[in-house]
Amino acid sequence: MKIRNILISGAAGFIGSHLCDKFLENSYHVIGVDNFLTGTPKNIEHLLEMENFEFIHHDITAPLELNSVDLILHFACPASPVDYLKFPLETMKVNSVGTLNMLEIAKKHDARYIFASTSEIYGDPTVHPQSESYWGNVNPIGPRSVYDEAKRFSEAISMSYFREQSLDMRIIRIFNTYGPRMKSNDGRVVPNFITQALNMENITVYGNGDQTRSFCYITDLIEGIFEIALTDNLKGEIMNLGNPEEYKIIDLAKIIIEKTSSESQIIYKSLPEDDPKQRCPDITKIKGLTGWQPKVSLKEGINLTIDYFKNK
Repeated sequence: MKIRNILISGAAGFIGSHLCDKFLENSYHVIGVDNFLTGTPKNIEHLLEMENFEFIHHDITAPLELNSVDLILHFACPASPVDYLKFPLETMKVNSVGTLNMLEIAKKHDARYIFASTSEIYGDPTVHPQSESYWGNVNPIGPRSVYDEAKRFSEAISMSYFREQSLDMRIIRIFNTYGPRMKSNDGRVVPNFITQALNMENITVYGNGDQTRSFCYITDLIEGIFEIALTDNLKGEIMNLGNPEEYKIIDLAKIIIEKTSSESQIIYKSLPEDDPKQRCPDITKIKGLTGWQPKVSLKEGINLTIDYFKNK
């Protein structure tokens, strides 16, 4: 399949803006769409004068007409707990009406479609590590359901377009990702800990800190998405994307204190409702299909992210 024109929804977001960079660096024409609900104009200001970049300030829950598009990457959505709890209805709408609109554009233009799902669809998993065949353990009416269930609905409707319309659709389930362009008030653990450490504030650990996460540096994630987007014969595939190295939250806090030479103390607060106790991807499938695997170690990625927040 020949790909030239690429639509990226959520283009001003953390991951979306890095995707714009990647495809532009490889000489594609990129149409970025964002309504700046949680995205940041600063993330794409360096792209605005580029000949191959076109930006449309638009809410994708409203119809969007395009002349030509060959590949759609649907990344528009509040992604951090702070954001999706602040904008619950918008989160559900962009993953229902917004997803439907993106699928209709893909159908109209016979374009390849990539949906950015999340490890959150596994909920508080009872299977570890999580493979794509696991159905998850999600509370459908809990506070996190506005994000979890919205993403699960988007997966379901995307699969329906694959089955009923033969759409070239792929789903990627993104596990914890970090790096430059995250917001300091993002609410996710890496920017939280770094910001607190640099400001010599107490580092807040929820629960006893024994819960685990895996952390994928942004450049590794972008390479994986790039491979999935441009590899043929992945129609209908669902793939985990993340780093399978697993860390306790308390150990992450200690690493960041050491790397920042901070005098911050660790304090403990109650674990939020439905917070997963373990989260780690099985990436056997994506490795077999594309050969992708992460390269950046946690300590290397944390150093780069600390430098970003210091300069910021």
